[in-house]
Amino acid sequence: MQQQLGTGDTNLHVLGKLLWNMGQLDLAEKYFIRLLEQLSPDDRFRGDLYEDLANLAAQAKDYNKSVRWRKKALKFRQEHPSESSITTRISNIPVNATWKQNGDTVAGGHGEGDATNQLNRPYGLFVDDDQTIVIADFWNHRIIQWKMGDTNGLVVAGGNIVAGHKGYGDGLHQLLQPTDVLIDKEADMLIICDRGNRRVVRWSRRSGIPLGEILINNLSCRGLFMDDQRYLYISDDEKHEVRRYQIGDKNGTLVAGGNGEGYDLNQLSVPTYIFVDQQQSVYVSDWNNHRVMKWDKGAKEGIVVAGGYGKGNALTQLSHPQGLYVDTLGTIYVADSFNHRVMRWSKGATQGALIMARNGEGKGANQFYRLGGLFFDRYGNLYVTDWGNNRVQRFDIE
Repeated sequence: MQQQLGTGDTNLHVLGKLLWNMGQLDLAEKYFIRLLEQLSPDDRFRGDLYEDLANLAAQAKDYNKSVRWRKKALKFRQEHPSESSITTRISNIPVNATWKQNGDTVAGGHGEGDATNQLNRPYGLFVDDDQTIVIADFWNHRIIQWKMGDTNGLVVAGGNIVAGHKGYGDGLHQLLQPTDVLIDKEADMLIICDRGNRRVVRWSRRSGIPLGEILINNLSCRGLFMDDQRYLYISDDEKHEVRRYQIGDKNGTLVAGGNGEGYDLNQLSVPTYIFVDQQQSVYVSDWNNHRVMKWDKGAKEGIVVAGGYGKGNALTQLSHPQGLYVDTLGTIYVADSFNHRVMRWSKGATQGALIMARNGEGKGANQFYRLGGLFFDRYGNLYVTDWGNNRVQRFDIE
């Protein structure tokens, strides 16, 4: 859409969003419908607008209208599928792949701080197809983006200093201790675990308005994942469970845990990061149980697929696992946080293999000091948030 980011049609969307946030729902709806009338029948932005109108109608308690708009959104996306709209492209990594052992710092690395070339305890991250990185910058209460080759990042959500506060709070323009982030490519939006505010929020990447929209409230969100059907999966580290949501759904469906904190196969203890494969099996980094669990779709209990032999640094063990990725072969890659290393567990393996950071904790290019998120780009390069060193490291595949 030619004017979507310019001064024409985009203004209708921007004004509609502002009016919506001000509670003027009828007027917001008029702006959105006027914009729909100006879009071509195949413009992909139509799907976003149908979703907006569905959520707007639901907020106005006109649930029949909300259902009608949501059906339009679903039909449009079914008729206009796009490979590029898949949020997380699952990489096909050779089973014997190796990576350069010295990482390149691609974000941060200039000490702890809030300048745009610094990070302060980065957690989750997401890498887009063009190798753009978005990072949950925990103690800076912001999401910051680095494009390939940038020396400074760009704050794309939160981090707004208001009335002397250092960029944090519970306003729609603010975040508080975010722990994870993903890019919803279909809607071109960021979805963020705003953990300190006990909510999941969505920020547009193109509207130019520094405001978020609350998707889900009253949960202790730790990790996020969106599958190729646009279901959103969220781990709750207080309820020790993972739920699956449709966008607009407030309650979700339990897909892992939910039986209280514990070590049994139907339990979790502080689930952190999650990954969902093409069969909708859910993999969970089970932080306090020092293991990775796999819950098949519809299962009542999980199976241990990595770790599970207590806290330790043997090849059969993990210590507070965090970032998690599963490739097309079912190989599991896990950020073994307190062991300062990245492990690979082949499908069905009884022990893992150390693929990164064989040199213990530290600040070197081949070392980590505790880890947060983990991600592979479309080429198989590995990205890790080096939490304690306030940087993101990339390790190129060989």
